[in-house]
Amino acid sequence: MRSFDKATAKYWCEWLEVGLEDTPVRETWRELEKMVATYFPGRGTLFEETYLEGKAEGKAEGKAEARAESILSVLEKRAIPVPEDTRDRITSCTDLDTLTLWFDRSLTATAVDDLFAGN
Repeated sequence: MRSFDKATAKYWCEWLEVGLEDTPVRETWRELEKMVATYFPGRGTLFEETYLEGKAEGKAEGKAEARAESILSVLEKRAIPVPEDTRDRITSCTDLDTLTLWFDRSLTATAVDDLFAGN
């Protein structure tokens, strides 16, 4: 495989994995694979799983960023000052449940500390 260009090597690595089906050797082969691409969608190869996992993580990160921006926007519209350290706390949070709680609180908060009451 080392003599192939990267795209060709990926193709043949994945082709071999698909051919190994559900054998114990497939798990050994999967441990050897460390690339991210898929030529055989829907076959559950390591490439495909890695790609889909990364895509889901990116989507969750995007939701968290959007929720944090919404919180800051609500606070701004309500003329509630947000210190830089609090802004950093909100924008660095990745837990959607926490961000949802903070967003809900931002709708009725009278001060930025109201977001974090009980946390």
